[in-house]
Amino acid sequence: MATMKDIADKLGISLGTVSKGLNNGKDISDELRKTILDTAVEMGYTNRKALREDLRRIALFVENMDYEEETSFGYDIIMGFQKASFSENWNFSIIPLTHSFQAENRYESFMLQEKYSGAFFIGLSLDDPWTEQIRTTTIPTVLLDNSMEGNPVVSSVGTDSTEGIDAAITYLVENGHEKIAFLNGSAGSVISDDRMTAYLSSMSRNGLMVDPNLAVYGYFVADCAPYHVPGFIDRGATAILCGNDLIAQGVIKCVKELGFDVPNDISVIGFDDIPLASTLSPPLTTVRQSRIGLGKCAYFTLYSLINGVPISRSLLRPELIKRYSVAVAKPRLAKKRENDPDSVMFVNPDLYSHFSRINTL
Repeated sequence: MATMKDIADKLGISLGTVSKGLNNGKDISDELRKTILDTAVEMGYTNRKALREDLRRIALFVENMDYEEETSFGYDIIMGFQKASFSENWNFSIIPLTHSFQAENRYESFMLQEKYSGAFFIGLSLDDPWTEQIRTTTIPTVLLDNSMEGNPVVSSVGTDSTEGIDAAITYLVENGHEKIAFLNGSAGSVISDDRMTAYLSSMSRNGLMVDPNLAVYGYFVADCAPYHVPGFIDRGATAILCGNDLIAQGVIKCVKELGFDVPNDISVIGFDDIPLASTLSPPLTTVRQSRIGLGKCAYFTLYSLINGVPISRSLLRPELIKRYSVAVAKPRLAKKRENDPDSVMFVNPDLYSHFSRINTL
């Protein structure tokens, strides 16, 4: 393991200058500090002081997610993480994460400079600059709804999409639904692909045919609904399963604007059970994620990684919350319509081809 003297010898500078660089000293240039930190990371230097009882610090990075209001998805996750970490005498900082911040700072260099022992990421995107750095990091790191294979100090936490989606579809089948559409979240995210896989698999397990134009990617916002709901209805869908509750909110609004009733004409199910879900008209049937539980689980997972326990993935069990947005199916004749460009067969052809092959064996 590299020492400060090793870093000093490699850079040809004094031990004192290295110490200033590692401890955020004020009388060296930013350029030299960055060089010292980057060199320390490359040489595998570890700041042992970071694990002292009175200095223990962990970072919570938040990107692409609201968390400041009690009604927002990220709020309870952070509360759960905070409660669990404070009980173990850790200090944590919430750090809003942007693409530009990542471009200007290397992940491990930033963590070393700020003396963080580990990190929890909420909302990290696959195209973020730090994503590739995290694949090979030596810093204990936990990701929400994301995964990185092969690194023993990187783990993920989430809710079991397979179990949650299957519970929703089984409930719809019990109410006579066969033409079940799925309006997913954003393409290219791990959680969206997990939920699309869960949808395709559950439809198969329930003996239902999949129309690929009823399995589409949208965005995790209500505004995506008008682009796809008319097509779902024209193809005879009697129920629409949504990637989250915000999408479901948009779906209910769009269905009503098209002159149909929820749930008597079209049943709708969401995912998450954010506070908004119970206030919709009708109150939304949805798959509940325990957001407090996710936050606590993220801390326990991070603590395990810091202590050398290489956890791969932790999944919480979901719960189907039955309200009033599902009714007995009312079959309708389908109309002919062009292919949806956001269908799984176009956006994720490998996944759809794999599913199709399995169902023809």
